[in-house]
Amino acid sequence: MNGLRVGAVTYLNARPLTFCLSELAPDIEIVVDLPSRLAAGLAEGRLDIALIPSIEYLRQPGCSIVSDACVCCDGASRSVIFYSRVPVERIRTLALDEGSRTSAALARILLAEQFDLRPKLESLPIGSSLEDTDADAVMLIGDRGMCPVRGDFEFVWDLGLEWSRWAGLPFVFAMWVARPSVTLNSATIRSAEKILADARDRGVEQMAKIARLAAPDIGLPEDECLSYLRDSLGFKLGQRERQGLETFYQLAGRHGLGPEQKAES
Repeated sequence: MNGLRVGAVTYLNARPLTFCLSELAPDIEIVVDLPSRLAAGLAEGRLDIALIPSIEYLRQPGCSIVSDACVCCDGASRSVIFYSRVPVERIRTLALDEGSRTSAALARILLAEQFDLRPKLESLPIGSSLEDTDADAVMLIGDRGMCPVRGDFEFVWDLGLEWSRWAGLPFVFAMWVARPSVTLNSATIRSAEKILADARDRGVEQMAKIARLAAPDIGLPEDECLSYLRDSLGFKLGQRERQGLETFYQLAGRHGLGPEQKAES
């Protein structure tokens, strides 16, 4: 992996994957950005490997999953939250977190499949709050999705939990993906697969330290950050996670959010 440009995110949910990465691969260049922007960097060739939203893998032909390290949940995510100011049948406008791609697709799929709703979409910029939009419903993700929100809401969904209840499968939010030219180099792919898995395993072992360091920046208690990492998230792309990914991709294709495609075996 020497000399590769690797894209990563700052969200707490990804830190077990990235916390030890520079230690294991000191010669790579790590570029930190929003998940949506990392996907653009990979597509434009500015990044070689990136932790991108799972929906973006579907939209980027020729890219390959290069590790079984991922960010997923099998139940409540605690950081992908949907707030509605009106009853679900009256949702006409939906504000989506600017950093979101996969969670935005997930919200649209659940509304369409369960309620035949296709609201008008608007972007909620980073740094904005629910008070900055009058949309009927708002979705927040990542670190700001974890923080309590003031307001009167008809209902609040954790989209990880809603998916689990409806589909009966885990949901994969992000995974390590390489651009096409990188996948042609088998030695690089083998190296990346090992390093990214090792970084994940070491990061999982250090979740208490990760939570302690992250808590002041996020503004939540250390034990809450640790519980989030330890109890709500998964970091391995196993068989059930791949089944969830395939189901998500089939639904995304059905609703015009990307071509139908199965996850790699």
